[in-house]
Amino acid sequence: MDRKKQKITQPYYKKIYTDILTMKFPEKIDECNSILSKEELGILDIIQLNQRIFGSEEISSENQRLRSYDDETVIQILEYQKKYRLNNTQLSNHYKLSRNTITKWKNHFKV
Repeated sequence: MDRKKQKITQPYYKKIYTDILTMKFPEKIDECNSILSKEELGILDIIQLNQRIFGSEEISSENQRLRSYDDETVIQILEYQKKYRLNNTQLSNHYKLSRNTITKWKNHFKV
C-alpha cells in the first residue's frame, strides 16, 4: 500500500460556531460577528471565540493539553511577545501556555 502524506483539512469552524451561537447563545452573536466575518479563522481566532462564548473559566488545564498550534500561529504568538515586550512568563499567562513550550518554540523558530 502506498502511504502518501495527506493534508489534514480543518473543520469548518465558521459553521460550527455560527450554529452554536444561534442555537445556544443568540445574545452573543453581535459580540462574535467581528471574528466570524473573517474569510478564514485561525487558531487564535478560534481560541478567542471560545473565550467570548463560553467564558475564560472554560479553559482548564485538562482542556489545554489537547490544543495544538500550527507554525503560523506559533509565529504570531512569538511576534505578539516581541510587539508588547513580554517575557515568557507573561506570555504564558496570556495564552495559558507552559513557559517551557514557549522556550521550545523560540529555539525551534529562532525568534
